[in-house]
Amino acid sequence: MGRNSRKIDILTAASKIVSDRGIFNLTLEAVAEEAGISKGGLLYHYPSKEALVKGMVEHLASNYQEKINKNACADPIEKGKWTRSFLDVTFNQSYENKDMNAGLLAAKAVNSDLLEPIREAYKSWQKEIENDGLDPVKATIIRLAIDGIWLSELFDLYQLDEEKKEEIYNTLKSWAEE
Repeated sequence: MGRNSRKIDILTAASKIVSDRGIFNLTLEAVAEEAGISKGGLLYHYPSKEALVKGMVEHLASNYQEKINKNACADPIEKGKWTRSFLDVTFNQSYENKDMNAGLLAAKAVNSDLLEPIREAYKSWQKEIENDGLDPVKATIIRLAIDGIWLSELFDLYQLDEEKKEEIYNTLKSWAEE
């Protein structure tokens, strides 16, 4: 097993703990047990709880960044491609393991400075979206709507039914093509 896949296993275990048991049950001991490794093995990759949470946020941010960049580069229509890419990744290609989003909740609880990787990613996405050939305000409103759905699901505030979510996706996509 490679070092990288071991790190992903650890991040997955940490995310599962936050999702299933809550942020305050995120301990290095619990993560080691969930990942099926020794605490020493965990500390080799993540020497502290902060390092672990930072790893969770970095992994999520880089995964999203890669997908958004890949989609935008593959879109043959220049106008609106970053906005459409952000929409498509968030709705259709978000992290397979929804628990991984829990890293953001953990970062906010442990030390909000640990959110820096996702903040940096957002600065980059916002810049691309505002310079996407669409009206910058309209493009930003589309991004905020996308975020609103994602965050309401992340915080388990409200789940749209699939049919309504599909209608919203299609509407936002049509706006990103105008």
